[in-house]
Amino acid sequence: MRKTYIFLLIFTAVFLQCNSQNLLTPEWKFQTGDSLQWADAAYNDGHWKEITAGIPWERQGYGGYDGFAWYRKSVFIPSSLKKQVIGGGGLVLTLGRIDDADYTYWNGELVATSGDLPPAYVSAYDKERKCIIPPEKIRWNAFNVIAVRVYDGGGEGGMYTKNVELKPAGVEDFLVISPAFSRQDRIVTGKGPFTIPLAVSNTSGRKIDGIVNIKVKTDFGEPVFSASEKVSLPGKQKRTISIAAGDLAPGFYSAEVSLVSSVANKQEGFNFGINPENIVSPVDRRPDFDEYWRRAKKELAAVEPQFRMIRLDSLCTPKREWFLVEMRSLGNVLIRGWYGRPVRPGKYPAILHVQGYSSYMIPQWAYQGDDMVSFALNIRGHGNSKDNVNPGFPGYLLFQLHDKENYIYRGAYMDCIRAVDFLCSRPEVDTARIAVEGGSQGGALTFATAALDNQRIKVAVPQVPFLSDFRDYFRCATWPANEFEAYVRQHPEMGWDKVFETLSYIDIKNLAPWVRCPVLMAVGLMDNVCPPHINFAAYNQLNVPKEYIAYPESGHGLPSEFQERKISFIRKVFGLE
Repeated sequence: MRKTYIFLLIFTAVFLQCNSQNLLTPEWKFQTGDSLQWADAAYNDGHWKEITAGIPWERQGYGGYDGFAWYRKSVFIPSSLKKQVIGGGGLVLTLGRIDDADYTYWNGELVATSGDLPPAYVSAYDKERKCIIPPEKIRWNAFNVIAVRVYDGGGEGGMYTKNVELKPAGVEDFLVISPAFSRQDRIVTGKGPFTIPLAVSNTSGRKIDGIVNIKVKTDFGEPVFSASEKVSLPGKQKRTISIAAGDLAPGFYSAEVSLVSSVANKQEGFNFGINPENIVSPVDRRPDFDEYWRRAKKELAAVEPQFRMIRLDSLCTPKREWFLVEMRSLGNVLIRGWYGRPVRPGKYPAILHVQGYSSYMIPQWAYQGDDMVSFALNIRGHGNSKDNVNPGFPGYLLFQLHDKENYIYRGAYMDCIRAVDFLCSRPEVDTARIAVEGGSQGGALTFATAALDNQRIKVAVPQVPFLSDFRDYFRCATWPANEFEAYVRQHPEMGWDKVFETLSYIDIKNLAPWVRCPVLMAVGLMDNVCPPHINFAAYNQLNVPKEYIAYPESGHGLPSEFQERKISFIRKVFGLE
């Protein structure tokens, strides 16, 4: 039986090599926990379970698990590949992207790292993992063991993209093209004309002559310019070339770069920003904008909050207590959240955590320290706040769109104000030090709360904020524009003018001028859900002390390191550090 099993493994490896050159199948052995013995090629992992590379481990039976875990894979490498692999310089091991940080071992030897593991934890969740396995490290006509030690600091974890492969290296695997802007965040400020610097590296041993091509588009997909430049790269050499881009308007741009030669081709893409704080997207408030929100707050004030706290003994620690909070919001809608406070008596600053679209806020996502209280809110239609309002997803964005007085986000924004009411009702809360923070939809809720409750909110940290600059938003992102397009087709009596009229009341760029507290905003330059253009449409309407952090490789999720930056910013404003 064992001989049959080994034969099938060998046959599978050879079959894959002949057909696609990828020597890996998607299944890997997996184990939570941590032991350096698991890197050893001789370690017996027969009792480990299998999971599929390319899917976070939370979706494969390990929901809620954060911390260390290991992947292991045995792969047979036939000697028939030896000539090709030696000629190409080795095997290319690609692991795609891994959440959050990892060390990779080949037959027990450390061959690659991304980020860093605790205690010096640094996330690298948005970096592509790729390394060369030299021919001398390969066991020919035998099994080789890949072991990947992963640490996940929160959220989903593990190998989460499908491009996991092991194949013979080609010349293209030794070519690297990357932007070389003076700022790591790829933001360019100042006056034009501008240049786009590119670093081109040839880590192979052979000379490569070719042409570098670049195409640049606006964040609306409009072509701006294209250019080509000859390049000659001796082996093991690197050079920087500067592409003249002329005068570029403030905004964000995507670049597609290729190196074409007779021996290899290479393609890369990246985004960059030009003077984003000069992006102009004027407010488009309706004449009754002020009255609309004054009336909403008056209606909320007329609703008895009926605050109720239920102690959660299973979550309490000697230093911190946790409670389920229930309360009534606009329209007498029942909403809930999770409240944590230090056990030690005293007055504490507070953080209101507001959530992303369709997510379920849980206590573990709130601040856990013993020097501030935290309140993780589920707005109406989310998490455990679905008793009275539950449009579902999709559908939430469109709920009561035809009626601005009852549109879903009018109530959702008031839910956040009611959460501040709750914090201010607590004797342990220092009501002069209340912060609000959240990402995506939570970024929009952060802007809205800081604007509509600007006397009580003292610091705001929106991340990749949603619900901004809708006319431009629908030009530069597929979603949620497609939901609104379908709605207009199904409700021709509404029309786009009516849609944009309703949305103008909840557009955070129209609310931003009311914010009175310091703001830290974080954006991802690769974000195609809430593109940075719409983030800055709101940010540029702020008239308060403000700063932003742009992550050039990040999409709609931000690196774990931002969590520390966020809390540090709040603590600094509150005088805690």
